[in-house]
Amino acid sequence: MKTLRVLSATTYQFYGRLFALSCFLGSSFAASAAEEQFNDALQAANSGNVALLDQYAANMQQDVLGYYPEYWKLNMNLGYQPSGNIVDFAKRYPQSAMAEKLAADYVEEKVKQADYSDAQPVIPYVTNPDQAESCAVAQVRAKSGDPLVFAEFKDLWLSTGDLPESCQGLGRMMLTSPLMSAQDKQQRLWGELRSGQMSKAQTTANAMGITLSLDQLNQIQSSPLNYLWSAPKNNDTDYAYLIFALARLAESDLDSGLNAANRAAEGVPEPVQKYLYRTVAYIGGTTVLKNNFNQIVLKFFDASYGLPFSPEEAEIYARQAVRFGAWESVMRAINSMSVTQQHEDRWQYWLARAYEQRGDANSKKIATGIYQRLARSGDDYHNLLAQARLGEGYREGSQAQPTARDFQRLDQDIHFRRAFTLKKINAPDSYTNREWNWAVRQAYLREDDGLLLAAAQRAADMGWYDRAIYAANRTVNKHNDSLSYLTPHQNTVLSYSQNVGLDPAWAYGLMRQESRFITHARSNVGAGGLMQIMPGTAKQVAKKMGETYNPAVLTDMNTNIRYGTYYLSMIQGQLNDNAVLATAGYNAGPTRARRWQANTGAIAADQYVESIPLSETRDYVKNVMTNATHYGAVLGQGIQNIGKWMRAIPARLEQ
Repeated sequence: MKTLRVLSATTYQFYGRLFALSCFLGSSFAASAAEEQFNDALQAANSGNVALLDQYAANMQQDVLGYYPEYWKLNMNLGYQPSGNIVDFAKRYPQSAMAEKLAADYVEEKVKQADYSDAQPVIPYVTNPDQAESCAVAQVRAKSGDPLVFAEFKDLWLSTGDLPESCQGLGRMMLTSPLMSAQDKQQRLWGELRSGQMSKAQTTANAMGITLSLDQLNQIQSSPLNYLWSAPKNNDTDYAYLIFALARLAESDLDSGLNAANRAAEGVPEPVQKYLYRTVAYIGGTTVLKNNFNQIVLKFFDASYGLPFSPEEAEIYARQAVRFGAWESVMRAINSMSVTQQHEDRWQYWLARAYEQRGDANSKKIATGIYQRLARSGDDYHNLLAQARLGEGYREGSQAQPTARDFQRLDQDIHFRRAFTLKKINAPDSYTNREWNWAVRQAYLREDDGLLLAAAQRAADMGWYDRAIYAANRTVNKHNDSLSYLTPHQNTVLSYSQNVGLDPAWAYGLMRQESRFITHARSNVGAGGLMQIMPGTAKQVAKKMGETYNPAVLTDMNTNIRYGTYYLSMIQGQLNDNAVLATAGYNAGPTRARRWQANTGAIAADQYVESIPLSETRDYVKNVMTNATHYGAVLGQGIQNIGKWMRAIPARLEQ
């Protein structure tokens, strides 16, 4: 009689995974000819061959990618399609990636044509809009008799950044809405004047019954200081020109703008006075790259307190206050934010930091309560910082595993089937990633963690690391840190990191942020490979290592990691052996990272990071430090604390 071998649960999971993968790979070899026709059909669409598209649509109609030829055909003349065609497509392919995209694009196109009636029936099928699509949908809702929609977009309405045309059109609609008060319109006008948006400011002023002369605005712009010396201060038109003039002076010469602010503010109503101070403060806070940090900027922000802040103004105020450790100003800035902003983890963290500095027992209790809430609500940057403030460490998260049933459901899920099929036939990334991201979104909305983990595991097994991470990061209740923080090329990373004295957790944290482990990744500025090395940097590293530089090596996994770890170690040595400074330097260059150090003394690392003037670098450093903390746990380094990486930033030595 044979003895039965009892397998462990882990072994069952392994064989279940292996079986599921083999079934998937087996099915891939048996892919239908119609699925293989996707790329040919795409060529027909790109060449506008409608007859050939119809043929492909007939051939592919029973296949997992069968809706694409019809989608491309509808998309060829989208703006002239009857809304019924779009609705019919959405109903036949319910909750699908391309039906949602078709609907969203259709609404945008119809709004461009000012055809709101045709767009209206399609709105229910736009379920995941981006900013431009959201504004287009809002325009249709407003035209359909839903004026309350404007209240949802007030923060965007006050933005002076570059906005899609659909959002600008929504803004013009909002100017005529009775829901926008006179104060709202004044705030918008002054923000546009501060930002030098003359045409927009004229439109807003006209809606308020104020006439601004383009000739006068141009004359002021050419010589703002001369205008300020003799500027009249009698009415709303004069005040508008005054704000515009001070802003143009501050933009061209911040010191002159700061010096002129008090004189400009003499003899004007208090709200105008406060906004003049706000104007030079905002420009000073947003031109740190050019003008460096200046505590007078914070002084003028404080002087402007009491007048409503736009979201962008409040954030710049808060960052200036954080930079200088002005904790009461931090509280005022956060109090000036919208409710949505105030509840973001980053501002909750800084609110706790400010309360903590007050020293009284009640304030410290409030700070501790906020830290505890943040520490238990996630494992991102500010959550980890809160844990560190509480003296807690981060342990490796759960290692929840997908079951065999989860892999079976993955094979049956139409959205993931489309994504895997597109990947298998080497379709363009724009389609493959859209289907994948859509599939992940649908599973996330259902809180189907098992399906997400199965998808992440299969993608990881295929070497599709960026999409594996994307899926693993979206689980709600069950998590797997080893999938969220994958460690491909581990022997290589460990070896080269150790050779130059780097913690491999940091190297992995940076690599994950740079490329998501896409070997052929290339940025729009020419950085390449796993560690996104610029050609100039690679030449510098090769010379230091005594090698001849060859541009082709940047896409070689081995060389890219070797150069990247060497360069990170090199700039770490240049920047006080400080991981935060070196990470900022890796992204923005060592010179900038050094320039952002304080020249009056050391500052806390979290203050340095929050006040980095480039949003890309600021977010980059936060993400890399978060990644490094997680990788320390995944690599078996024991309990982790982000404070390990967040050493105080020393004062800058003048050079």
